[in-house]
Amino acid sequence: MQEHGEQPGPTAPGTPAEPSAPEPTAPEPSVSEPTAPGLTTRTLDARSLRGIAHPLRMQLLNALRRGGPATASQLAAKLGESSGATSYHLRQLAAHGFVEDAPEHGKGRERWWRAAVQALVFDSDQLEGSDPEIRGATDLYLHEVATTHNRELSTWIANRDEWLPAWSRAADMSDMTLRLTPERSAELVGRMHALVDSYRTGTPAEDDPESTQVRIHTHVFPVQGG
Repeated sequence: MQEHGEQPGPTAPGTPAEPSAPEPTAPEPSVSEPTAPGLTTRTLDARSLRGIAHPLRMQLLNALRRGGPATASQLAAKLGESSGATSYHLRQLAAHGFVEDAPEHGKGRERWWRAAVQALVFDSDQLEGSDPEIRGATDLYLHEVATTHNRELSTWIANRDEWLPAWSRAADMSDMTLRLTPERSAELVGRMHALVDSYRTGTPAEDDPESTQVRIHTHVFPVQGG
């Protein structure tokens, strides 16, 4: 069932017939970026969660993951922060193993940084405990992920006229409602991530004029009945 969704243009496929029940798969942990072969993945534990659960640190790591190596000054200009703040939080990220030096880019005393991990895995079984400090870090981390998704989506809406019409037809903003058990919901999440990962192969070259980075958000969560 499609609800409140901005549909792709004429090239979008129609609603498929209801498929037969798929074979059960093992539940997957919640992830902020789906895992795939070749991606450096980090499963968050209590210590590393405290190291990353800060809005600017999460923005810095995302900027390095998607934009490649950069200096603290370059990241400060990109994010609208002071170079002192970005430098401090980059060092904190390095202390927890999220970023590392990129000496091949440095010139003189200029310090370049690169992402040491490309995918973060949030395992709720390990982190949703009763420790108030961990609970607070968990809430901050998840709220910042949601804030980032909203900011990215709002940016696309505000600037969509700057893109070729083909991108408006290829983009999607949809939501659906299903009735599932926790096991079936975990299966759905795993299958969605596997589908996205299958598109990492055969990726167009960076010099392909028709290709660009795209962001894919997935949200699966329970709601009160209706």
